[in-house]
Amino acid sequence: MATPLSPAKFRDAIRAGGARVVEVGDWTTHNRNHKGPWGPLHGVMIHHTVTEGTEHSVALCRTGYSSLPGPLCHGVIDKAGTVHLIGYGRANHAGSGDDDVLDDVIAERALSPDNESNTDGNRHFYGFECINLGDNADPWPEAQVEAIARAAAGICRAHGWGAESVIGHSEWQPGKVDPRGPIGKKGGPALTMAKIRARVAQLLDDDPAPAPTAPAPSAPSTSKPKTVDLSKLIAAARRDPAKKGTPVSYAGARVVEDALAAEGLLARKYADGHFGSASVSAYARWQRRCGYSGAAADGIPGRASLDLLARRHGFKVAA
Repeated sequence: MATPLSPAKFRDAIRAGGARVVEVGDWTTHNRNHKGPWGPLHGVMIHHTVTEGTEHSVALCRTGYSSLPGPLCHGVIDKAGTVHLIGYGRANHAGSGDDDVLDDVIAERALSPDNESNTDGNRHFYGFECINLGDNADPWPEAQVEAIARAAAGICRAHGWGAESVIGHSEWQPGKVDPRGPIGKKGGPALTMAKIRARVAQLLDDDPAPAPTAPAPSAPSTSKPKTVDLSKLIAAARRDPAKKGTPVSYAGARVVEDALAAEGLLARKYADGHFGSASVSAYARWQRRCGYSGAAADGIPGRASLDLLARRHGFKVAA
């Protein structure tokens, strides 16, 4: 049992656990507190979104939809392992679940079967929606699985909880299956809450708390890193080719588009070497993620934001 952390302490606990954090809009005051109490808190609940794409998933979880208003969680964990904080307080994520399961979480013991829906979970759990289609085929990147464990461990450490305070939606509410799917690639080992709790337990055993981690480096390559010429990229972005099939003004644009697609900011079908309006819009979202706003986030690449994208995705930038 615990009083909810302050928004700042919640954010800092996740960062102290070693997960990257992005703060979205007015997340600290975006909640459903007018619909009922929030707290005492007893644990952390993990979900999957049944969506794809970072921007779409974050927006949906933040606003919800007509039959289920947002926020639908407190944080969205994307495929790259970044935690997007979208709300804080009561959120529409857990729904009604089993009181026996809640008792087990409080006691930090093995969970009972979830065969009843008689207890308000939105009141008692922090919730994280993790981007995955939930079809039992969409893979969970290892960076995302690690971020789930690190975010949960950071919160558990802040409250003095053990790994048994971390549960899946499938363990709380009858009929739910999340989270599920293969780890790493199609056909890989199945993601289970037992594996997540085991990793949380390892992290909680660390002393002191783990430092924030950088994105996992790519496997060593003997090939020469690709180089993107910033001036040519800017010219391509300003030229804005009208549609697929028109001449590609600068082949290096495809390198940047592939990186934007990997970040979940650009649909794969638009990663075609034409740095058109979809790519410019995606790059503007990348700039905002880097902390820029207004005219500094117009979608025309700049050196600092491109350097950061290059470091994350293994290419070089030439002036």
